[in-house]
Amino acid sequence: MTFEQASLLILLLAMLILFSVDRLRIEVVSIAGLLAGYALGLYPADQIFTGFASPVVVTVVDILLIVQVLARARLFDNLAARFAAAGPSGFQVIAGTSSLAGFISIFMNNIGAFAITLPVALRLGTALTIPRRQLVMPVAFAALLGGLVSLIGTPANLLVSDALAKATGAGFRFFDFAYVGLPVAIAGILLIAFRVQRLFPEPDEAPATISPAKRRIVVERRIPDGSPLIGVQLSDCPTHFGVKPHALIRGENFVFGPLDQLVIEAGDVLLAEGGDTVFAGLAAAQALIADSHPHGLQPDFTRVEAVVMPESTLVGSRIRSLEIFHSRGVAVTALSMRAPRIEGRFLDLQLSIGDILTLEGPRMAIAEGLEESECLPLASAVSSEPASLSWRPFALFACGIAASAAGLRPDVAFAGVVLMLALLNHLNIRQAMADLNWPIIIMLAAMIPIGQAVATTGAAETIAGWLSLLVPITRPLSGIALILFLAMALTPFVNNATVAIVLAPIALEFAKAGGHAPDAYLIAVAAGASLDFLTPFGHHNNTLAMGIGGYRFSDFLRAGWPLAVTSYSLTLFLLALFWL
Repeated sequence: MTFEQASLLILLLAMLILFSVDRLRIEVVSIAGLLAGYALGLYPADQIFTGFASPVVVTVVDILLIVQVLARARLFDNLAARFAAAGPSGFQVIAGTSSLAGFISIFMNNIGAFAITLPVALRLGTALTIPRRQLVMPVAFAALLGGLVSLIGTPANLLVSDALAKATGAGFRFFDFAYVGLPVAIAGILLIAFRVQRLFPEPDEAPATISPAKRRIVVERRIPDGSPLIGVQLSDCPTHFGVKPHALIRGENFVFGPLDQLVIEAGDVLLAEGGDTVFAGLAAAQALIADSHPHGLQPDFTRVEAVVMPESTLVGSRIRSLEIFHSRGVAVTALSMRAPRIEGRFLDLQLSIGDILTLEGPRMAIAEGLEESECLPLASAVSSEPASLSWRPFALFACGIAASAAGLRPDVAFAGVVLMLALLNHLNIRQAMADLNWPIIIMLAAMIPIGQAVATTGAAETIAGWLSLLVPITRPLSGIALILFLAMALTPFVNNATVAIVLAPIALEFAKAGGHAPDAYLIAVAAGASLDFLTPFGHHNNTLAMGIGGYRFSDFLRAGWPLAVTSYSLTLFLLALFWL
């Protein structure tokens, strides 16, 4: 093994570890790795930033810009109302909304499909008293499965197509992935829709109490005179009142000591965690009350829950610094958060992807703040502008898809769609560019030269040689099975684009060593990179689903392992049937 190969493998391993622990921002890790690769001599200076001009990155930017227009159209709200009026069963609602997410994901990125479908699913769930836990995870998984079907369904598909084009002169056609992806998506959606009703059965409560707010939230509430909590030890709060205390504040100072020695007094402030319905009951009994709104009550006040999306400007911010809401007279009254540790006051809590804010204030002010901060409201009623019902954006997008399917390069086809949307005043490019998910784009562009170095340094050939000791590479199905397994094993810990960038050169070398066409190997890489159902942190859709649905880590394992095993087996069968 040469110095370049060894240093590249060490660099990749270090980056994969940093990506998986999620301590540093992904764009920081990517740029640091890109510059480290240059310092190690893995590529010359004129290739450092070639990834930013890659057709793959340009296509991803095009799709994200188009998604912003299509998301505002809310075409599917009317469909949801008609669907609810038909009185479908729970399974039909779960399978129907999941199928919708999967269909949308064929033509746009997974997070966009999830964000468009989720309000529709929650609206149906509320109308038909279907528990949120039965809806959110299937929609998230379906968005991942739908991305298997087309060239633009996920960046991983674009990346392996680009790798094939560089190796053979021609990439995959628009729907080449559908031979494997479509059956896997259909089977996966039906399986998860069937399983969630048994994994997360409806509670035995009356329909009026079946609320989407069953997850645990963190609040800061004051103890009023006459509260039944007065004189209670903090250690007794979980048993007697169903809340977990984190801090007791008296006269703006923290009260320290063992929980069984701290006694609540009138006027104290309690930072606590518990179910939303529990706090609602305590408020109704005048046991805990929220401080009055700093701007006073107004007639158009409303209460909205919103999830912090991956591209949100709020990621990493503390509640006290959310001027985007405070300046508009909007108060943050509760937080459902992923972080296991809670320190300081409520205003000191730091936001991360998938956290859910409870906002109270003027309706339009909340809508404006959510739009500016790129947070997703969990009810489709909130919008700072009227829904666009124009058919033209969808028609233009369909033309772009048709042009790409006919052989025009996707980056050119969808750049034309972006241009037409701008000319017809459906898209403000300057504003839309500011709202893009730049960390993902930077990560993708920065990783491309590193991925190319895997091939140019001979590291891919070396790794393929090592792997050939594990399986008989003369049998293509054995090699494909190993590549698919590696992709599925990595993607719960690293984003799917990185998995595709790292494994595509190795898959090409595997195919070359066995004397086989590389198509099936690369489709196995793309499919495995998107079959991420076992953890809540492998893909942003899963992270968002965990926060919105109130799932535990073990819920993903229980729901995901049959889906992962089924998808793996079916993908192998279909690859052998259509590509070998």
